[in-house]
Formats: sequence, structure tokens, C-alpha cells
Amino acid sequence: MNTHPRHLAIIMDGNGRWAKKRLMPRTIGHARGAANVRHIVKAAHAMGLRYLTLFAFSSENWRRPPEEVSALMGLFLQYLESEVAELKAAGIRLRVIGDRSAFAPMLQSRIDQAEQETAENTGLNLTIAANYGGQWDVLSAVRAWQAAHPDRTLQDLDAQALAMHLSTADLPDPELLVRTGGESRISNFLLWQTAYTELYFTDLHWPDFDAAALGKALSWYAQRVRRFGRTDEQVLNPTPDGHYPLPELVIKKDLKIG
Repeated sequence: MNTHPRHLAIIMDGNGRWAKKRLMPRTIGHARGAANVRHIVKAAHAMGLRYLTLFAFSSENWRRPPEEVSALMGLFLQYLESEVAELKAAGIRLRVIGDRSAFAPMLQSRIDQAEQETAENTGLNLTIAANYGGQWDVLSAVRAWQAAHPDRTLQDLDAQALAMHLSTADLPDPELLVRTGGESRISNFLLWQTAYTELYFTDLHWPDFDAAALGKALSWYAQRVRRFGRTDEQVLNPTPDGHYPLPELVIKKDLKIG
């Protein structure tokens, strides 16, 4: 069985529906969701997780009403201004992945500053995905590889080489992806990196997803058998050298059918 995942990814969904259920504006739900980021980061750090990646704002979220987008940008800037000192003191490293070019210069500058201030931390690696899309990530990686190898063709590009140019190139792929809010889809998040990730969906809206709910998700993950194409028996009964036994191929020359 598994222990805690090294890398947990979370799609923080349901802020607006949380607010609507309480007859509040959607922006209030986003504010409560931003406050919950602090609690979950602390809980993940206390539980000993090494990598936590949070989907904060997708490349498709620009389609939302302008006032909601503006509120989300404001909350992002507020988080960076209010939390970085505490993250630094706790030994948590903060990084942001996604296309920053669409952000206001002040927000871009604050992101850079937050990353620099926590760059030497060796505890939890906290990654915020903002203006991020999995398709954008893969396309950007292909273009970056081609730019680095102008004399080669895409026939020379393999999976390992592409992964080295993804925005998460220095992170392990997530073993567990949690999505709150009752939806059961990945929504263009870490498409390449979640090829073999365990997917956990909960009806809890993000503002209600507390440390106990996180513990429940991790307990669910601990019961999963991660096969990677093998059988349960191969995974649960590896050979002493750590390899998985493969059945001998028996060929019967005189076998007749019919």
C-alpha cells in the first residue's frame, strides 16, 4: 500500500457555488477560498507532504465576468503580500507556473519577489498554477525543445525530452489529484503530468475542504494499488531485487485448436 503522496495536486473548485448556496456574491466565495489556501498549506506541511500544487486560475477563467476576474487578481496579489513572510519563516518554497504575461506588471513583480524570497527554503514546495493550462504547457514545452534544438526535427523528440521543458520539469509528477466542488473532470490541469495520477473527487466546495477532508483524501490514496500497467500480484509481490516478476512464456509447438 501507499504512504502519503510526495506530490499532491488540488483543483480548488466550488467557491462561487459555496457563496451562491449562502445567498452571497461569488466574490465572497473566492475570498473564503483564498483564506482556505492558508489552512490547507499549513495542514499539508504538517502532514509531511513534499510538493503541493494548487490550481488557482486557469487560462479559460479569463472568460468569466470582468468584475470576478478583477477580484481574483486582487486576491492573488493580496495572498502574495500577506503570506510570503509566513511561508518563508515556515521553510515553504513558493513558485508560480503559467503564462504570467497577461498579468498586471505589479502582480508579475510581486510573483518574482515572492519566488526569490522563498527560493532557499527546503520544506514544502508550494506551486500555484495561475493563468495555467495543460495544453499551453505541452505546446510551450514542444516549442522550447525545438528552440533548444534547431537542427533537429520532432522525430527526435521523446517523452523524457519533452518533460524536461514542462513548467513542472523540476517536480515529480503528482501521485494524487484532488478536485473539490462535485465536478469529475481535470479541466486542462497538468494534462501530461497526471497520466498515472490517482484522481479523487469530492462534493465538498473548496471553502469547506479542511484538514480533516485532506486527511480523508490521503487515506483513500493510501489504499490504492498503483499498477503502472502491471497486475496487483506483481505490485504486491516484487522480487527481492525490487523488480516485478514476469511470467515465463510457454510455447507449445504441438498445440492444436479445434
